[in-house]
Amino acid sequence: MNGVHDMGGMHGFGPIPREENEPVFHAPWEGRIFGMLQALGPHRVHDPHGMRSALESIDPAQYLSASYYERWLLVTEKALVEKGFLSRAELDAKIEHFRRQPETTPPERLDQALRDRMQRTVYRRRSSHKETGVTPRYKVGDPVTVLNVNPPGHTRLPRYVRGKRGVIARLNGIHDFQDTPPQGEDASPQPVYNVRFSAQELWGETAGARDSLYIDIWESRLGAA
Repeated sequence: MNGVHDMGGMHGFGPIPREENEPVFHAPWEGRIFGMLQALGPHRVHDPHGMRSALESIDPAQYLSASYYERWLLVTEKALVEKGFLSRAELDAKIEHFRRQPETTPPERLDQALRDRMQRTVYRRRSSHKETGVTPRYKVGDPVTVLNVNPPGHTRLPRYVRGKRGVIARLNGIHDFQDTPPQGEDASPQPVYNVRFSAQELWGETAGARDSLYIDIWESRLGAA
């Protein structure tokens, strides 16, 4: 899917601000959205293609004008309505209620078991590496060419590296393939490589001759150079 979400290498979006001692959440509601998504995980509201695919289906103008967690809220509201957890009328009525009475305290229900489970989920360190017995096709130092593909669904392959030549810099292990698989198929684990590209390979002779860019790429997106 070639959409506005793939901004790498694009011009016109201004500088990237760097915030000193940036907080995890800039407002309390952002933390609530994060917590809601963690609690909703077992209900799989964003199946079959996942939340990232849902984010990339947002109208381009709305996507660019929304903040990070506003996008989370948009797609989660839509998913909850589509999956029947609540109706559009219920959601609109609640929004209107708080618009008219912003001082109202939202209802709160403490589920201690759920709270404990979410805390364990958030603070547990888990490796995404899969022990599958898959043998990597490439090794460090091998030259490779990125396939020039345009998947119809979600892909983590940036447009600006497609068709470009790079060199394998590191093997990152075996991981689930995160591009959207066809409906009903599993995300088959495969090797993920860190690939080094010269800046001039990506952006031409005007780029710095000594500059390089490193990108993690799944094996199925690579071909031998």
